[in-house]
Amino acid sequence: MKHSEWIAILDYGSQVTQLIARRIREQKVYCEIIRFDTKAAELARRAPKGIILSGGPASVTDQGSPLCDPAIFELGIPILGICYGMQMTAQTLGGKVHRGLKREYGKAMMQTTKECLLFQGLDLSNSESAFGIPQKKRPAGEWPKNLQVWMSHGDKVEALPAGFEAVAESDNCPFAAMQNGLKKIYGVQFHPEVVHTPQGAQMLGNFAYKVCGCSGDWKMSKFIEDNINAIRAKVGSDHVLLGLSGGVDSSVVAALLHKAIGPQLHCVFVDNGLLRYNEAREVEELFGKAFGIDLHTAHSQDIFIDALAGVTDPEKKRKIIGKTFIDVFAEKARKVGKVKYLAQGTLYPDVIESVSPIGGPSATIKSHHNVGGLPADLKFDLIEPLRELFKDEVRAVGRELGLPSYVVDRQPFPGPGLAVRILGDITRERVDLLQLADLRVREEILKMPNHLDVWQYFAVLLPIQTVGVMGDDRTYENVVAVRAVQSLDGMTADWFKLPYEVLDSISNRIINEVKGVNRVVYDISSKPPSTIEWE
Repeated sequence: MKHSEWIAILDYGSQVTQLIARRIREQKVYCEIIRFDTKAAELARRAPKGIILSGGPASVTDQGSPLCDPAIFELGIPILGICYGMQMTAQTLGGKVHRGLKREYGKAMMQTTKECLLFQGLDLSNSESAFGIPQKKRPAGEWPKNLQVWMSHGDKVEALPAGFEAVAESDNCPFAAMQNGLKKIYGVQFHPEVVHTPQGAQMLGNFAYKVCGCSGDWKMSKFIEDNINAIRAKVGSDHVLLGLSGGVDSSVVAALLHKAIGPQLHCVFVDNGLLRYNEAREVEELFGKAFGIDLHTAHSQDIFIDALAGVTDPEKKRKIIGKTFIDVFAEKARKVGKVKYLAQGTLYPDVIESVSPIGGPSATIKSHHNVGGLPADLKFDLIEPLRELFKDEVRAVGRELGLPSYVVDRQPFPGPGLAVRILGDITRERVDLLQLADLRVREEILKMPNHLDVWQYFAVLLPIQTVGVMGDDRTYENVVAVRAVQSLDGMTADWFKLPYEVLDSISNRIINEVKGVNRVVYDISSKPPSTIEWE
């Protein structure tokens, strides 16, 4: 979809390139991550308001290191180079880059030395506040002298190109930031996109607004309006099929498509019996009854449970569930009738990961999540209305469309469902037990005023039994583990320090209310080295 204004982010392989995009979008400016070697002519054709050159692990002094098309510096489009992007800018334009003997990694104090639009009006009063929230600005024309930044580099600029001046320095980096104000080309050796640079989001906002002249028209209400028009134009009088899981992504796709094409949307919901407590009923009541969507539910609990009988290996569980899902979905889809399009909840991170930043196509989008591998007689054209969005933007769209909080703020849930939270054999009885235990975990954490600070929380049924005493009787029953983590994106996570009184309530309720459990433990491991899920 074409946007009236956008910023291009050329990706040189940094692990935090996606954070640059998130920070820019938090400024209500649309941006895209594109290949590092995109030609200047292509950029000129698409006319971005600005260009950001990301960081990366390579050294510009090495032969074969990824470089940009030098002609982009002659387009007259504002450019910001970050870390590797700054070094590449300096070298390309005639400066010198020194191969560092020692890598600088971590927090650093930086001193601004000259006026620079990137640093104009930065607010230092609340450096711990969340990115994207408007803050009190310093008076126009004020530049703070000292700034905390996050460095992560080996090389550094040794000599500036002609026409550039240094605007900041640190103890280990005489050229911590540079500018050519006339050509609107900037470079910073630090990473403004990470949380460890407290004013970094404001700096990127200054680049977008003060340097590039963006107006900030990237709003979810406009996204919805534009997508509805695009969907109607593409679909016409044809019909669309959606695999509805009840998760955030597919739920938002369903609501968006329903608003766009109404009765031309047909949803297939596979109830595999491995969902959370009452989740299948919630999906049917919300989308089938409240929204009035044409919903086709495949009640397939017995099929999945039977297929998993005696299987304990987690990878075998996944493969069995994936294959069974495709078979059940395909059978139900055939009964819907003639459908031209298949809608999927593909998000922007899926799109980014499908193309290697320093090479050709790489990883493919996850097949189970996106209903891949369908039989030959079921071929569809794809519709992916969320492929430009990050997860938090998807939630914002859901709120705009009127989806309830219990859907929009729903916890991440693995594709194989409770099968990978039940260690060992999968039986109907063990699924029922875990659903009831997991319900108590969620109910107690939802009572916390700050429950949205917890990224994910759930119960795990362990494949062991322990001795207990209930009343005057000796018991030998199951152990449930509770997992709660905090994270920004799920890539890394730390265990959440739940209050003792919450842990106490969870334990008491599970042991007293869920028959077959006599012990509850709390998982205090972080990712890495552990993963969020147990299997």
